[in-house]
Amino acid sequence: MDISEKIATIRDAFNLNNFSFSKRIGVTGTTVDSIVNGRPQSDGSRKKTKPGYDVLTAIINEFDINPDYLFGKSEVMLKSDATESPTYSGVPQVVAVNTSGNENVVYVPVQARAGYLNGYGDANYIEQLPSFHMPHLSNGTYRCFEVQGNSMVRTFFDGDLVFGKYVENLNDIKDGRVYVIISKNDGVVLKRVINRIKERGKLILKSDNKNGNYPTYTINAEEIMEVWYVTMFASKQMPEPIDVYDRLHDLESKVVELEEQMKNSK
Repeated sequence: MDISEKIATIRDAFNLNNFSFSKRIGVTGTTVDSIVNGRPQSDGSRKKTKPGYDVLTAIINEFDINPDYLFGKSEVMLKSDATESPTYSGVPQVVAVNTSGNENVVYVPVQARAGYLNGYGDANYIEQLPSFHMPHLSNGTYRCFEVQGNSMVRTFFDGDLVFGKYVENLNDIKDGRVYVIISKNDGVVLKRVINRIKERGKLILKSDNKNGNYPTYTINAEEIMEVWYVTMFASKQMPEPIDVYDRLHDLESKVVELEEQMKNSK
């Protein structure tokens, strides 16, 4: 909805018409009508008037409206409800810096996950977690999370370390990429993500492990507290050689055996 439709929705939510709504916010009925319905034009169309700062401020104050609702950043209309469902923050609530003023990478091991869910915005808690500086991780805030479980096997394994860059806007999440999602109900999860924030207000979370034990599910935007885009990882798992190497090794062995046979025949 555009802002005129949002204003009409607010009007209707309080069971008012344009005239009674205008009296509540201290403007004329004509002003509200031009915003909601538009002014008649010579060609028979109607052109809506954009509400000014004074009108918007009056609406917010008179009806206790959540400003983010008016500007399309939230589906929560009232401020009182918005306090229970805060909108996603464009910056991490707490960052760690070293003595030189450079941001450190905060490390969140498996045993700290439960505490992180409650303390991600607590400076004292974040300071207690291990942290370190990595010069090549710049232009953003990073966290390092220890992988738990096997839901992402084929890509990441239990005990691996993933390095995530803080996502400032949920709309920036790219389909098919891997993210660490911090949410009220699910805690800390590592998933491949499909972004449906604009269309449905949700993210679709998928596992790379295809054994059937990790079904795809959705998470509502208002449940999300932090999102970290995985840009790098460290693993204790050494990859198995691919088929072509097996074939080369087999061919190399046969060549060596053939050379030995030729030497022995001489």
